[in-house]
Amino acid sequence: EELFTCTIRIAINEMDFIKTRDEDETANLIWNDSAVQHEKIAELRNYQRINHFPGMGEICRKDCLARNTSKMIKCQPQEYSFIPKTWIFPAEYTQFQNYVTELRRKRKQKTFIVKPANGAMGHGISLIRNCEKLPAQEHLIVQEYLDKPFLMEGYKFDLRVYILVTSCDPLRIFLYKDGLVRMGTEKYHAPTEANLSQLYMHLTNYSVNKHNENFERDETVDKGSKRSISWFTEFLRSNDYDVAKFWGDISELVVKTLIVAEPHVLHAYRMCRPGQPPGSDSVCFEVLGFDIILDRKLKPWLLEINRAPSFGTDQKIDYNVKKGVLLNALKLLNIRASDKKRNLAQQKAEAQRRLYGHGSVKKLSASSSDREKQRHTLERRREELKERLAQVRKQISREEHEKQHLGNYRRIYPPDDKLLLEKYESLLSAAFQTFLAGRAASLQKEMNNPLKRMKEEDILDLLEQCELDDEKLTGKSSRQRGPKPLTAMPECSQSSKRQRPDYLADFTSGSSADNSCSSSDEDEEERRKTFPAFYVAFTGRMGWKHPVKSLKSSPVPSASPTLPGPIRRSISCPRSIASLSSPGEVRSSSTRPSPTFSSAAPLVRPSSATLRSHSLSRSVSAPRVPHSNSLGTIHSNIGDPLINLRSKEQEAELVNQTLAALTAMRIRFPGKSEEEAESVLDEILDNWKYHKSKVASYWLVKLDSTKQRKVLDIVRTNVRSALQRIWREPDVDSLHLYRLFNRVFNRLLWSHGQGLWSCFSNSSSSWEHIFSKSSEVVSPQELKCCRRLVQLCRDCLLVVYKFVSESRSLTGLIPEWDDTR
Repeated sequence: EELFTCTIRIAINEMDFIKTRDEDETANLIWNDSAVQHEKIAELRNYQRINHFPGMGEICRKDCLARNTSKMIKCQPQEYSFIPKTWIFPAEYTQFQNYVTELRRKRKQKTFIVKPANGAMGHGISLIRNCEKLPAQEHLIVQEYLDKPFLMEGYKFDLRVYILVTSCDPLRIFLYKDGLVRMGTEKYHAPTEANLSQLYMHLTNYSVNKHNENFERDETVDKGSKRSISWFTEFLRSNDYDVAKFWGDISELVVKTLIVAEPHVLHAYRMCRPGQPPGSDSVCFEVLGFDIILDRKLKPWLLEINRAPSFGTDQKIDYNVKKGVLLNALKLLNIRASDKKRNLAQQKAEAQRRLYGHGSVKKLSASSSDREKQRHTLERRREELKERLAQVRKQISREEHEKQHLGNYRRIYPPDDKLLLEKYESLLSAAFQTFLAGRAASLQKEMNNPLKRMKEEDILDLLEQCELDDEKLTGKSSRQRGPKPLTAMPECSQSSKRQRPDYLADFTSGSSADNSCSSSDEDEEERRKTFPAFYVAFTGRMGWKHPVKSLKSSPVPSASPTLPGPIRRSISCPRSIASLSSPGEVRSSSTRPSPTFSSAAPLVRPSSATLRSHSLSRSVSAPRVPHSNSLGTIHSNIGDPLINLRSKEQEAELVNQTLAALTAMRIRFPGKSEEEAESVLDEILDNWKYHKSKVASYWLVKLDSTKQRKVLDIVRTNVRSALQRIWREPDVDSLHLYRLFNRVFNRLLWSHGQGLWSCFSNSSSSWEHIFSKSSEVVSPQELKCCRRLVQLCRDCLLVVYKFVSESRSLTGLIPEWDDTR
């Protein structure tokens, strides 16, 4: 039976897509065989989908991949050990020759593989051992050759792993559980001068080996020069290899590589779609082909990434694998016939909203009273929370669809494992810091927005707090709020609904990714279908479109991400049973004075039960403050949040209280009393000449940037808690004092920790220059707070250094960074 030459045609036919003319710009789905111009993405309507992201070339070109991964290797060498040593010619020609000279001095010889900077399909690739012959001015990529690969039946092979990226904002990555095993066509032998030119032995590219007479087109599962990864997985299992670890290593390699690309892709996407709110449906998606090779220890190494992997088929195995990749991807994308109609309705609603000014916050005049200013601040806060709430609920609906239509895909980012997610987020933060240095300030501000990490129930509690604050400002009598219904209740009574704020009405289970509007019967019918019929433009660029038919009118949805009507609590967001305390108890609890600060009172991380004691006094910032995997603890307590509207005199008094709290703080040494911890610090400082070089080696050399940040996070996390208690402000990021603290922390981490190390010298006030060069006003008391903060960071470093030294001398082992003491 003759196979189709392209599985894309097969996939669109099976999904009942119909091709349109090439010049039709209204197709629901557009497929390009090459990278897409940014202008094209900017012109797309919100309901359209195109199969490429802007900026993805930063990891798909060989030279860009090498350049960007090298930056991450410098700051995270342990996490990016899956990339062979690479040099980009001509820029790094001298470094390469120095490396070769060092090898000669050690009487070692290595083989290198040379590739064109933007080559493909194996063209122009060669192996060398005599490195003097390399041209210095050509654009090449030179890598160390992996000369000890995992062999199968004596042949070298690589894996083609298919990856689907459905969104960059937020990043969502799916791995297809099958793929291709592509084998060489000559038995492998370690490289020598005699066999360097035998590319059928050393290269695994299908485009190279298919020309060899030894290439086997056997359709049997366990034979032939091309096999499936599902067969290879069974091969590993039958030979007692750890299959779970194999797939875990592959997943980590893919996610870490795409983390390198994420800042570039997100920035380029935002430039193309400037008016699109964060968290909305992505108009871009991408199917990537990762080429991965295994060494003899089964460790995966990244070779290259293809942003336009071939979907042509000349064997049955190609047909089976590539058809599954496309069909499952189209189902995950959730392209619906009603998307176009819904988008038009949203545009109309948005135009009306702008015309009549509905939902917009009124501007203040110069003569506005303090009360009007306070209400204006509250209103802005409420609108921001509503916008974020809509995004969270849309994301919940999107995840529900993904779970039901994964097919043979598996989501690898964000992962379900919370520890793994924390590691990925740390790497993502490092990637953004590298990318955002000195540019894209608005994007950097958004990345640091604490609302991005808040859950639905936390946002609802903040909205409820806004409601209470608004009642206090307007002088309205507080409405009696009846007990919230348990989540087991299908719905609340009418009387209960009248007693509660409008936005706490039950959110029905009919909410979906587009829950800002109700759907007509026809939309509901279309939603039940997996995919309707579409038109397709089928050329080098293809588009798919729904056939024109009369549609029933449906209520016009709001185009604004803010919720125009009453905000309702969704079924996916249950209230805790502990929130059934009476309104009087809640109000009295929130007005109870906070406990006085005591340096002897140890800091106890609040339990989940404590945090959920009632809805209004819950410390909503607790889940947003990263829990430091630290070795030390600082004494403080957390109080109740209050509205951030204060006079200058009140702020000055709170700064004084903060200074007193910081002065009373002490670093706790695990397993020692406070007096013993103080004596440890005194001993180090008294014998500073002895400890100086050891502390410098530990801080500046042994700790990478991530671990240095974790040391300072011991202080940062507990200072946040103290500010929340003293200022009664859950969102301390908005405080002027905390912004000053953040600048100090960043300065201390400057130049790989050199900022903090300079504080141990006599001129320990060098960090204060960040304020002298700024137009920002810093009061003397605020400066004293910053000085005390620096002192705590110094003490914290010394305690961690001493703790690690003692642990190593007693056990011979360095304590794990997950040790939270």
